[in-house]
Amino acid sequence: MLRVLATVGGLVLVVASLPWLRGEDPAVTVLRVRFRQRGQDPEAVAALREQLGLAPDPVTGAARWLAAAARGDLGESWVSRQSVLERVQPAVAASATLAGCAIAIALLLTTLALCGPVVRAARTGTPTRPGLKVAAVTVAALPEVIVGSLLVIALAVHLRLLPATGWDGWGSVVAPALALGVPAAGLLTRLLAGVLDQAVTEQWVTTWRANGVPTTPVAWALARRVAGRGASQVAVVWVGMLGTAVAVEKVFSVPGVGSLAVRSALTQDVPVLQACLLAVVGLGLAGAGAALLAHRFLLVGATGRDDLGVTADAAQGSPRVVVVVTATLALLVIGGLPRDGGTADLGSRLARPGARHPLGADAVGHDLWGRVADATVRTVGLAVLVSLLALVVALLVGLTARRLRVGAMDVLVTVPSTVVGMVVAAALGPGLLGACVAVAAVAWVPLAVHARGLVVEARGSGHVGAARRLGLGRMRVGVVHLLPGVVGPLAQHAVARLPLNAVAIAGLSFIGLGADPDAAELGAMLAEGLRYLEVAPWVVLVPGGVLLLLGVGAGAAGGVRRRVHRA
Repeated sequence: MLRVLATVGGLVLVVASLPWLRGEDPAVTVLRVRFRQRGQDPEAVAALREQLGLAPDPVTGAARWLAAAARGDLGESWVSRQSVLERVQPAVAASATLAGCAIAIALLLTTLALCGPVVRAARTGTPTRPGLKVAAVTVAALPEVIVGSLLVIALAVHLRLLPATGWDGWGSVVAPALALGVPAAGLLTRLLAGVLDQAVTEQWVTTWRANGVPTTPVAWALARRVAGRGASQVAVVWVGMLGTAVAVEKVFSVPGVGSLAVRSALTQDVPVLQACLLAVVGLGLAGAGAALLAHRFLLVGATGRDDLGVTADAAQGSPRVVVVVTATLALLVIGGLPRDGGTADLGSRLARPGARHPLGADAVGHDLWGRVADATVRTVGLAVLVSLLALVVALLVGLTARRLRVGAMDVLVTVPSTVVGMVVAAALGPGLLGACVAVAAVAWVPLAVHARGLVVEARGSGHVGAARRLGLGRMRVGVVHLLPGVVGPLAQHAVARLPLNAVAIAGLSFIGLGADPDAAELGAMLAEGLRYLEVAPWVVLVPGGVLLLLGVGAGAAGGVRRRVHRA
């Protein structure tokens, strides 16, 4: 628990130190933001430092900011000079409403999906059917921005049942909440199906059924067991949802905290960005606390034990789907690379799919097939580099593990890449390099958690113990006896996560923290295409279709066993 608290404290400290992460005097940054024409005027810099009460070093500045934040004073915006609290409060309310409705939708859909399996398990003692798990993994892999774009096309553009964008009344909440809630429901269904399969094997279920206890009490007990043990997973999904909500807020023009944070990062309005990130951390902690209370009430109250550990079995992959997705992407790239996707032709602006442009053309007449092929190679190529780096870091970190316990990695694994992307953008500025750094900063963590489990398991085996007793050094034991058993499974995990890293890079570009808007990159193409969604939906469907294939391919590749144990 101390490690967890220290990690959360470290994240808050990073937020508090944001003004100094660029490596320059914050007063110089403020001067550049407010008065570009004045340059680095020493007198103006000194006046701004005194006016804003900026500290001379990051340690003092972080301490002052944390003390002021504890009093409810978050300072003033460097751009608009408004009170930060006045700007952030409405955005936090919008994001909390959206995330709350989305998690409610996710829980409702998960409950509907698991009602039948729970009753069947209570009646026959059989585990969840594989088909449900595969379907749940596939739905969980759908990128939220693609789900949102499809909902806009279907419900707003064609059926005109809901508003396409905006935040005015409960009608404008439905589509973005569905875009967030449906993939989350797939993830929750998959996780809780694994919990149900474990609960069915427990001795009390066999005893109750053998003694003729009716199906209904057994089903209710199983449901309570699953809900109690799965509460921690709901907290993880909630935190992840706060990060992915940024892209959904952009699709639907929701004035949420994520959109405000991105704008602040792009305009270097660091005080507003600090408040937004602090709000995200606060909402995440609130969700985790609610999940812990639910766990205590549902599980501890019923069993008298604080059984926090959840072990989700490996997700059932679908090799056929992986082959189909890989073949489709390969054909798309091979067929598109020879085409000229980089030359603008205003005469073909927004041209419909036809003989000249089989997939249509974009707003400046680029051939979409050629352009999306270039974008796929770029995005996936960057994801390969990020995955290799994450694999190396995970191996180095995992090989030092001695035992399984909740610690820093179990907290960091819940941090979304979008949150890290905002911090990186504040320090380095937006760009593909920063997007790759942000994705790499979180991509190694789940691999390291997996490596930790493999290493601890290997250390408990007989041959490693024998090697130690023979007097072999730590380095030799690690390289000769631990590494061979870890590299294979971990490399498979890294390959399975490669499409997710590609989607994450594209997601950062989509919200404006990655590639330039006119670059041949999947996320940038998707963001640019949203402007023409109603008149030329193919400019969204083509790059969105590639991201959808990447997401489905990642889900079909199967999950990786993940254990969480009480320290």
